[in-house]
Amino acid sequence: MTRTVISVRELTKRFGDFTAVDRISFDVREGEIFGFLGANGAGKTTAMRMLCGLSYPTSGSGTVDGFDIMRDGEKIKRRIGYMSQRFSLYDDLTVRENIRLYGGIYGLGRRQTQERMEELLRRLDFMSERDTLVGSLPLGWKQKLAFSVATLHRPGVVFLDEPTGGVDPLTRRQFWEMIYEAAAGGTTVFVTTHYMDEAEYCSRVSIMADGRIRALDTPAALKREFGAATMDDVFRKIAREAKRI
Repeated sequence: MTRTVISVRELTKRFGDFTAVDRISFDVREGEIFGFLGANGAGKTTAMRMLCGLSYPTSGSGTVDGFDIMRDGEKIKRRIGYMSQRFSLYDDLTVRENIRLYGGIYGLGRRQTQERMEELLRRLDFMSERDTLVGSLPLGWKQKLAFSVATLHRPGVVFLDEPTGGVDPLTRRQFWEMIYEAAAGGTTVFVTTHYMDEAEYCSRVSIMADGRIRALDTPAALKREFGAATMDDVFRKIAREAKRI
């Protein structure tokens, strides 16, 4: 039986009188591509920050790769990969400098970093771009590089926060091929996205509204449950009842 890599029970986060995340519970299995969806203000980013060890829960419990999110935040940060649409790489450093920097952050030795950098550059066909400033790369190239850097240390879990925002459809498809490859190798992928067609690519999908999980199942099962033709239709039906949008 596939082991559980992320486990959350009654996870809650309050800011004063405002409850951003309201008693959510779910499990994510090893090698699964888990879509974590919700409109702006639904609570998904706050929940992801707690899972990444960046914010403490108000109540509830959770583990990521066997580590407690309340007690082991620093250990979790070293064990996971993380990529955000807003910030992942340093534009004023070269491709090679970024890889070396993150190799150090992830605790890889100099030789190990060098070996994995050579492997990464060959796989992406970036050998000729190793001394190019990241800020001058096309957005699609930058996003593919950012994902590869986030998995440089071969984490058990990688968190992707809207990783394909702003890129063209072909690049999005190529990016998802990289996600599939990582998942096939045993990496668990936890991804948020605003593109509902990408929800179709996930093993299972959770949809949040008003701080709570309103639906959680495979894309096919959710479409059956809501009598919908697409995941976009499912999302619209749930979002229509939300108060925080």
